[in-house]
Amino acid sequence: MEEAIKKFSTQFNFEPDIQNKESFKPAQSFVLAGMGGSHLAAGLLKMSNPDLDLYIHRDYGLPALSHKKFKDSLFIASSYSGNTEEVLDFAHKAHAEKYQVAVIARTGKLIEFAQKNNLPYIQLPDVGIQPRAALGFSLVAMAKFTNNEKLLADLRALSFHINTVAREDEGKALAQTLAGKIPVVYSSRSNVSLAYTWKITMNETAKIPAFYNILPELNHNEMTGYDVIESTQSLSEKFHFIFLTDELDHPKVTQRATVTQQLLEERGFPTSTIRITGASRWESVFSTILLAEWTALYISRAYGTESEQVPMVEEFKKRIA
Repeated sequence: MEEAIKKFSTQFNFEPDIQNKESFKPAQSFVLAGMGGSHLAAGLLKMSNPDLDLYIHRDYGLPALSHKKFKDSLFIASSYSGNTEEVLDFAHKAHAEKYQVAVIARTGKLIEFAQKNNLPYIQLPDVGIQPRAALGFSLVAMAKFTNNEKLLADLRALSFHINTVAREDEGKALAQTLAGKIPVVYSSRSNVSLAYTWKITMNETAKIPAFYNILPELNHNEMTGYDVIESTQSLSEKFHFIFLTDELDHPKVTQRATVTQQLLEERGFPTSTIRITGASRWESVFSTILLAEWTALYISRAYGTESEQVPMVEEFKKRIA
């Protein structure tokens, strides 16, 4: 896992090549199906460009959208392994309905499906990493299917500008702060994909429980669950709250984050602040994600968990096969 983190920036050197390109028709709207690490890139893409007409589907079948929406959209089936059954189901159903379908995968049944049906597809490099660690590859591939050359150029530049070890010491220190604690990550709605990425990085790499939510919504409900009294204090005493703050957030959201953090600290909860900063928007995004990766890796080492593989997921897949 450490090697994957250190080499992450090289993923942006990937030059995606659309196979069966004669079948590819550029679109202005997109429906992407992906599970786990294979949909994270789509969330970041939407976060970076809120105007992008992109619907992210994380389930079997097709989303409940109108036929008018379907017929004008490119359906992208994204699975790093190429064997994710929800994504395969999505691809088969979309193709059966004669919608425009494209595939992103490293190998597996999805690639075979695309080849058999002459569908446009991008094959991701096989470098022996977990899907969540292939975020750069997936993002570049999705950018290619959105036909956005400026975005592709911006992403290529990251291979030169991302210092993958710059926040390692910070991650190590944060891991020590989180010893014996369950992270709860909070952000603005505009940064929800980052908060979610932090949460699943803690789950998959550190192998610990972790949760996330967004401001201002949590001020209307979740926050009240931590207004502890003696009889409820033990229910949440292991939580440590991490606030992802961004100078681009709405001023009222920034104020809410500050006051929420104060209220939690006054009730005895430990908190940390992580500032989303960088020379460019994409650099700030991946700097924040790399901090999560280093933190989770050092948490894993502290607890003695296996940081790369996800054996419980594999066991689950066997049981439902």
